[in-house]
Amino acid sequence: MTIVAAADGSALGNPGPSGWAWYVDDERWSAGGWPHGTNNMGELMAVIDLLESTAHLDDDLRILCDSQYVINSVAKWMPGWKRKGWRKSDGSPVLNRELLERLDRGLQGRSYTFEWVKGHAGHDLNEAADARARAAATAYQKGDTVPIGPGWPGRAPGTGEPAADAALEFDLFDGLPAEETDEQTVERLERELLEPAVRADSSRVAALLHPGFEEIGRSGRLWGRDALLESLADEDAPAAELTVLGAERIGEDAILLTLRTTDTRGGTLRSSLWLRSAGRWRLRFHQGTPEP
Repeated sequence: MTIVAAADGSALGNPGPSGWAWYVDDERWSAGGWPHGTNNMGELMAVIDLLESTAHLDDDLRILCDSQYVINSVAKWMPGWKRKGWRKSDGSPVLNRELLERLDRGLQGRSYTFEWVKGHAGHDLNEAADARARAAATAYQKGDTVPIGPGWPGRAPGTGEPAADAALEFDLFDGLPAEETDEQTVERLERELLEPAVRADSSRVAALLHPGFEEIGRSGRLWGRDALLESLADEDAPAAELTVLGAERIGEDAILLTLRTTDTRGGTLRSSLWLRSAGRWRLRFHQGTPEP
């Protein structure tokens, strides 16, 4: 027998109140979250809890995810990260290491397949998991009781926030400053957009892009938001180093970031216009020009 389940994560603010959920049917689903987390944390935890909830079963698992970050972590990146002591090719530590190690342990000895599904496209299982993950994140935001679900029959339902995960939250965010300036926030988000793991997760990139986003690439091509998101799904771009040249506030809710990136193609001078709306900074316009 094969268990078919959808797993999804949600974050309000990213980082911010976050939730995760997996869903098989109305009698078999579970959800939880953290007061402070990221979308990728939620995506990982949804799969982890599904694995741990079904660890006593011999059934195969078919896991439906709209997160290419999770799928690529399992299929492409984790073997190399483990060989390098959970460090990336540039020597920097892998984000979400604690969750990834827990995921790796949960996969040992299991028969499973991952299947990518497009998020918010009417897939019944994915929509059910998404709604429950979002409900958990919203509950943390409002201070309400988290709807954790029935769990898996024969396994006692948890609290939605296991004790180990409470400690994990502090581990993952100890490195963040208590209060960032707006300029620091924009720089951090710009750097996130260069992370291969982030670029592989279309939902994470979409959360960082303004609805009216446009980009003039280093080739001179004009990209719209949808076209860029579609192209990133198959991207195999070289790793890049980023140097911030300046951050100029051009309005109360607008910052122009100028920077230089360097990769195997050479140097590129870039400018990014970040706009804040409803408390969130999102990239409205980006341009890249190759250095001579």
